[in-house]
Amino acid sequence: MRPPFEQLVEDQGVVVWRVCVSMVGPDAAEDVWSDTFLDALRAYDRLEGGSNPAAWLTTIAQRRCLDELRRRRRRHRITERVAALPGPGWSSGAVLDETVAALVAALPERQRLAVAYRYLADLSYPQVAERIGCSVPAARRSAADGIASLRRRTASPTLEDHDGRS
Repeated sequence: MRPPFEQLVEDQGVVVWRVCVSMVGPDAAEDVWSDTFLDALRAYDRLEGGSNPAAWLTTIAQRRCLDELRRRRRRHRITERVAALPGPGWSSGAVLDETVAALVAALPERQRLAVAYRYLADLSYPQVAERIGCSVPAARRSAADGIASLRRRTASPTLEDHDGRS
């Protein structure tokens, strides 16, 4: 007979945690650990009575960790490709600094989208407005507010306001 799932978490939680930290690092380990036990909970009824719960859980954890590592690689490759695209006022092959990318990602949604569409995708303000579902003046304001926020957070001269086109 299987012990209650809570007992399994208590008995094996530290082992799974160590696997997660060793494979994906401490920053992602908590999410992977949680996902591991969610997967295990869903499948716990199908676990055979003579199975080794520690081996079963570490296998799930390992697979979850590998998924996380694959996701990171994909994200990194996509970020590299996007960062290597030329932008308005930047030389071809200019790289979007990771710090700047993180600052843009931290903007409120409308500002983030306006900045990304206007300055990274080089869309006109009418195109930006259409994509984010607002008026052209609201798109201009969102982009301007986003750029102002970025300027306040960093002294980097790489973000220039390119309002020469409507």
